[in-house]
Amino acid sequence: MMPGDSDMTSISKLKSLMTEVRAADLKLVPRRADDSSPGVLPAVPYHHGAPPVTYMHICETDQFSMGVFLLKSGASIPLHDHPGMHGVLKVMYGKVRISCFDRLERPAGGTQAAPPLPAAQLGALRRSVLRSTGEYTEESGPCVLSPDRDNLHQIDAVDGPTAFMDILAPPYDPDDGRDCHYYRVLTDAEGKDTEQKEQKEKEVWLMEISQPPDFWCGGEPYPGPEVSL
Repeated sequence: MMPGDSDMTSISKLKSLMTEVRAADLKLVPRRADDSSPGVLPAVPYHHGAPPVTYMHICETDQFSMGVFLLKSGASIPLHDHPGMHGVLKVMYGKVRISCFDRLERPAGGTQAAPPLPAAQLGALRRSVLRSTGEYTEESGPCVLSPDRDNLHQIDAVDGPTAFMDILAPPYDPDDGRDCHYYRVLTDAEGKDTEQKEQKEKEVWLMEISQPPDFWCGGEPYPGPEVSL
């Protein structure tokens, strides 16, 4: 079982275990940019061609979900959140760029005023901070998120196809308040960003949006060993 907020020892143990996992352990064969990846298209009429991202389901319980995401060359998983969830991500092959954000709960009078947007859009604004942007390969340690740190992220394939193992605890469940929400970062012109270039962390405005039309996720069989619970 994955840990709660107070059990950071379990998080540390899981991170240590995932550090050792490699593609061969899951019987994953690294793909080239010209590979035609198998996948199951979702029933959405305006999508054509193979999905840019596919998911191999390994297992899921009420406590956690485990699977592998495979991204085609140039594909991205858009900026999204993980409400009340912990997560551990470990690259199996290829390279990803992960940009991590957190929402800020600050009273009025912070470093940024709300951007001048129509009143109907202001309710979708979220004051946030870009915590970090980094590249990960199979030799990197896992990327970890928690309910209050690095909870929002965007994942981009870099220099070709890539795959990563993903564990979330608890799993997404809209009926229990854990739905996935998508966001976009407002540009400097929209948000009038006043961040200093030398700052490590950057305050930004995010706008909640619908799932981007160029992103969808198909499914494909998991070839690796079964998980015994």
